[in-house]
Amino acid sequence: MAKYDKADLERRMKGAIEALKHDLSGLRTGRANTALLDPITVEVYGAQMPLNQVATVSAPEPRLLSVQVWDKSNIGPVEKAIRSAGLGLNPINDGNTIRLPIPDLTEERRKELAKLAHQYAEKARVAIRNVRRDGMDALKADENKKEISEDDRKRGETEVQKLTDDMIKAADDVAAQKEKEILTQ
Repeated sequence: MAKYDKADLERRMKGAIEALKHDLSGLRTGRANTALLDPITVEVYGAQMPLNQVATVSAPEPRLLSVQVWDKSNIGPVEKAIRSAGLGLNPINDGNTIRLPIPDLTEERRKELAKLAHQYAEKARVAIRNVRRDGMDALKADENKKEISEDDRKRGETEVQKLTDDMIKAADDVAAQKEKEILTQ
């Protein structure tokens, strides 16, 4: 069992919040955001490659994404990958560039996205609680090995719980901000 390390627990909990922020950045809010295309992979040269390794994605206007494919022979596969990604985007191919107008979100779609944001937040909370459990287990193990006293263990548990509460609040704040952004666009 690992020795109790508060800095490591904090780093892992912050990692869960960063992962949440990354997941949320991919949710569409009616504004053009290049992170929207991050999960897309394209089949080129006989392999699956992330879109950002075969093209440059930019947002020249608030409601438009532009995909500049480096090798013109890959425009077809890139367009197909975007169309089949289930993002509700309709690529316009002009031979050199693929333009992606960002359509307005329907009320129903906004609610789905808000629900998805909530699920991402729950996933982050579970990850943070798992880190808390690891910390509590490490404290108990240290006490059982007589490396720390019962009072030190209790102090450590209080510390871990406070850290957990702070991180869960931070995750909730990030998710609430995103849900507000989705619903009030």
